[in-house]
Amino acid sequence: MRITYRLALAATALVAGYASEAPAQTLKVVPYADLRNIDPIWTTATVTNNHAYMIYDVLFALDEQFRAQPQMVEAVSTSADGLTYTFKLRAGLKWHDGKPVTAADCVQSIKRWAQRDDEGKVAMSLTAEVAAVDDRTFTWKFKEKYGALLDNLAKGAGLTPFMMPERVAKTDAFTQITENIGSGPYRFKADEWAPGNKVVYTRNTDYIARSEPPSLMAGGKQVKVDRVEWIYIPDGATAVSALNAGEVDYIEVPQADLVPLLQKNPDVVVKLTNKVGSMVIIRPNQLFPPFNHPKARQALLYLTDQDDYRNAIGVPKEYFENCSSFFYCGTPYQSKAGNLPLGGKADYAKAKQLMTEAGYKGETVVVLHPTDHPTAGAALLTAENLRKIGVNVELRAMDWATLTSLRTKKDEPAKGGWSIFHTRWDGMLSNPLSLTPMGGGCDKAWFGWPCDEAIEKMRVSWSRAPDTATQKKLVDDMQVRMAETVPYVNTGGLNQPAAWRKNVEGVLLSTTMVLWNISKK
Repeated sequence: MRITYRLALAATALVAGYASEAPAQTLKVVPYADLRNIDPIWTTATVTNNHAYMIYDVLFALDEQFRAQPQMVEAVSTSADGLTYTFKLRAGLKWHDGKPVTAADCVQSIKRWAQRDDEGKVAMSLTAEVAAVDDRTFTWKFKEKYGALLDNLAKGAGLTPFMMPERVAKTDAFTQITENIGSGPYRFKADEWAPGNKVVYTRNTDYIARSEPPSLMAGGKQVKVDRVEWIYIPDGATAVSALNAGEVDYIEVPQADLVPLLQKNPDVVVKLTNKVGSMVIIRPNQLFPPFNHPKARQALLYLTDQDDYRNAIGVPKEYFENCSSFFYCGTPYQSKAGNLPLGGKADYAKAKQLMTEAGYKGETVVVLHPTDHPTAGAALLTAENLRKIGVNVELRAMDWATLTSLRTKKDEPAKGGWSIFHTRWDGMLSNPLSLTPMGGGCDKAWFGWPCDEAIEKMRVSWSRAPDTATQKKLVDDMQVRMAETVPYVNTGGLNQPAAWRKNVEGVLLSTTMVLWNISKK
């Protein structure tokens, strides 16, 4: 795609309106998607998780060695029998409305999170009680030993256990919250939020950063700018033009084929900031034909040529990794079991045969196409591949924010529902509990709603396994099972760089976009 003079003018005009009003030390960021849904427990959308990290805080967070480190917690101890964890909060923590953060707030936040998150569900299934002891202390008592609790609380993507005021956390877990009251480093300016345009955050002057240096998602969150503006620019060329012109400071995910234009600018830094990357997945809806039948879902495996998906997404080889595993490649959970037909050329004849055996009768398959998301090209390719084997496809275009709302609906595809969507799943969330798309919890499962009691039992067994050898055997068993049931398809690993102006300093290595520690010359 070429950047034309018209696009350059559009970028300047788009941002100029903000520039005249922006005070000193305003960081202007182009996020990868528009923010529409603000509840990080209601949706796994990365843009919502990024928003939540701006305004909320967490009990624990992962450092660069992926070790759980205390964040809001001052001290944690375990009883002699290993069944009770006692947590003490740091002194002086405040909500953005000025009220103190209490243990009761954290207990209610944990309970709401655990209703939606797979790791939380397993932890709660073994729990006797989570209760406040005093204003700064709470206990988590288990019925049997459970060693993964701190790692569960430190997960940094998917459904992160962000702490909220008790009254907010009492909101039904399947209903979106309406308040944005956190205790994190930034405050959300609800009065300046314009969906489809911009999101504004200001420095939380009451925030007390930890004394440790920042490390991945953990450590001290030092706020060095007064204001952050997320400026939504759906056109990749316009965003790149704005960064090159100095009208914005940072692009979370610049369009891959335009990265060379940024690399030629001596005033721009282009760098990988994500330590892990993400899987690009095809997610079928198992509630309705044809993908309620496992053979139809198996057909998707045989339609997948990962090189084709890399080309469709539009990224060079250095940003993409072929991966014949349901678990993210390069992690300890990568498995070669199950003889997955991934990584090679698509087998259209085999896919058509499986679709016929599934009883496909010409039903319309609705493929959601997120036009402003990195997986846009993947959706186009999947639709094309399905048509090649005789499937009646409706490609429904929309922005990512709309898709993240639509995918929650259980309507029939012909009545406004969906059959397939594509997304990225963070590679750091690749163990059998944090890999939410593999869950088989039926109506409580992630969007697509697989119902698989066998996989659920294996996941719980993995969490209780006595050693890594037993865990590895269970991972291989789960991979074999998923090759039969196909809850999703891994089309390959994606890790794209971010880009920012050279006068922006302190950008951190992370697994999601974090905007603390950043300053501007």
